Amino acid sequence: MITLESPIESVLGASTKGKKAKRIVEGLGLRTVGDLLHHFPRRYLKTGELTRVEELEEGQLLTLVGEVVGSRTHTYKDRRTGKPAYRLDVTLRTDGPSLRMSFFAKSKHISEWQADRLRVGRRGIFLGKAGTFRSEWQLTNPQMVLFGSGDEDAAQMSLDAMGDYYPIYPLTHGVDSWDLQRAVTFALTVLDDVPELLPDEVRAEHKVLDIRTAYDWIHAPADQGEVARARRRFRFEEALVTQLVLGRRRRELMALGAQARTGDQGRLLERFDERLPFELTEGQRSVGAELEHELAQPHPMHRLLQGEVGSGKTLVALRAMLRTVDSGGQAALLAPTEVLAQQHHRSITAMLGDLAAGGMLGGDPDATTVELLTGSMTKAQRTAPLSRIASGEAGIVVGTHALLEETVMFADLGLVVVDEQHRFGVEQRAALTDKAGTPPHVLVMTATPIPRTVAMTVFGDLETSTLTELPAGRAPIQTNLVPLAEHPQWIGRVWERVREEVEKGHQAYVVCPRIVRDEMEQGEHDQLDLDEDGNLVVDRTGTGLSAVVDVAADLSEGPLAGLRVACLHGRMPPDEKDRTMRAFAAGDIDVLVATTVIEVGVDVANATAMVLLDAERFGVSQLHQLRGRVGRGGHPGLCLLVSRCDADTPARARLEAVAATTDGFELSRVDLEQRREGDVLGKSQSGFRSSLQNLRVLRDEATILDARAAAKELLDADFELRQVPGLAAAVEQLERSVQSEFMDKS
Repeated sequence: MITLESPIESVLGASTKGKKAKRIVEGLGLRTVGDLLHHFPRRYLKTGELTRVEELEEGQLLTLVGEVVGSRTHTYKDRRTGKPAYRLDVTLRTDGPSLRMSFFAKSKHISEWQADRLRVGRRGIFLGKAGTFRSEWQLTNPQMVLFGSGDEDAAQMSLDAMGDYYPIYPLTHGVDSWDLQRAVTFALTVLDDVPELLPDEVRAEHKVLDIRTAYDWIHAPADQGEVARARRRFRFEEALVTQLVLGRRRRELMALGAQARTGDQGRLLERFDERLPFELTEGQRSVGAELEHELAQPHPMHRLLQGEVGSGKTLVALRAMLRTVDSGGQAALLAPTEVLAQQHHRSITAMLGDLAAGGMLGGDPDATTVELLTGSMTKAQRTAPLSRIASGEAGIVVGTHALLEETVMFADLGLVVVDEQHRFGVEQRAALTDKAGTPPHVLVMTATPIPRTVAMTVFGDLETSTLTELPAGRAPIQTNLVPLAEHPQWIGRVWERVREEVEKGHQAYVVCPRIVRDEMEQGEHDQLDLDEDGNLVVDRTGTGLSAVVDVAADLSEGPLAGLRVACLHGRMPPDEKDRTMRAFAAGDIDVLVATTVIEVGVDVANATAMVLLDAERFGVSQLHQLRGRVGRGGHPGLCLLVSRCDADTPARARLEAVAATTDGFELSRVDLEQRREGDVLGKSQSGFRSSLQNLRVLRDEATILDARAAAKELLDADFELRQVPGLAAAVEQLERSVQSEFMDKS
């Protein structure tokens, strides 16, 4: 009896046993019949017409329907044996360029047999790599299945059983599409009843196919309509399971007890608001009221705060932290880097003034203490802060991963704020919230705008608040692309513009993708580098990317000679990084050459220009974040995207999109359309791969909304899903998975 749990070997034919079966299992990760049936075709060939072939590239793997329009046999003498040998040259017509195929044989009989099979007019499915020989396109190492050839091999019989659409599957080395198609066809023939996860009423209400029909149509469709309906079935199922996991999590969080933080034990927030030298934006007031309301509830707040670069998220978070301190609790702000943690500590203490000098001479009577804890601090430097954190004297604690260590104890941790949350893994966020006696309130912040469907699908257990307004004083940022591939001489004008900004009394950033050019770069080895966190990065492009140390030296001796140029990167000692940032903030450095260590949180009002070298090496959201470092002091900002990539490439399209708009939400959609969700959100978000297999959160927004509504109805009627055991098992499996770990503990 064959079931979805049966080993895949049970449906592989004789021609796919042994090495080929091993490649299917190990190379494609298909171990069961269910895995095989969920390995969906990536596209379909219409067998009744020639395949449209666009511009060819050397080495491109092609699978196409073609027609033989020329066939000629050449006889020559084999140099090794001295005997006659034969070469059959065949011209293959497509809906596009023609391709030549060559077949060699030592026997005249075999050559004649091949020539008869590939006679003029014969059509079939051909697979091979595109190549050129004497300026003519070839299909090298071709494999084929011919229409109506009468061959009795397994691939031919598989093709003969097909309709007008032939499925092309994602493959691995040594496995052909017809190997999988044949196994799928056999599996669907012998498979016993397929368990249906979706209740009949849900399928009826949302017009979703039953599972058996969906399998038949996805693998052997009669037309594109069947493909579309089958795909929607599997996308809806995935969306429903995901939304059930998130919906259950939301309800479980609401059921947890938490200490209400009503702010009735102090006047810190009130005193702070009285001193603000500017009016809060409408968005800041609205989100602030939302947070205060949720902090006052007897169940934990779990909220995502997103907003444009410079929209004032830190101020909103600080007011929530002050409300927590006014409630007798403590607040912790977790930052991904020491530079950002130090920046937060400086800005918070500066905003609070004497309200941050609790217990000190000159401190305000309502003041608290703001502590900084980072990994570079020595044991002696940590002793006093750890004591004040444990005693509760420190109301606000800012830190890096050092906050997660076992030696860090809180008296009453009431609020956890996670900045740039995509930089942290599941266990790290959980380790901090576990330090609270009762479940703390949690606020996660991101300056990477997130489309609505991503928020619903990946952050679905969080309520979402969005800041869209920019505070008064934010100046516009002009962004220009500098395409060195076409105009290499423009680099001179880039440095002239930087010098002009400095001569006006302003400052500039120059951002590079690397820290230092390794000595091996000049040799035959891969180029090596460390990222801003000190991790080894291998650059296999051989392009010689711009490096901070080298660029700083070149600028100081060349186009920016006479200006005060300094470096900032992750391999510098923490105290040196801090001194450099303080000097730049104080105006003692004109041009800061840095890695992306300045991507978030760095706030120097006098910085008006940014040059991004090798800009194509950065993602859309990263570019948007980086340029948000300029134009923060009321002066117009300038961002120059310097790139050596060619026109009409995806990298150039990304840069043009960034140059065209400063709308982060629009750019987030561009980013998501070009890259899978897991890549956009970061590896730590989703178990080192996109957690979504069939869904795409932009394309399938309507399906996700339908599934969310269905999940709510199911949970309202039966929270434990006892009436739908198959669906309950799928939900439980996802809850146990790596992806669910992220969703549970965001």
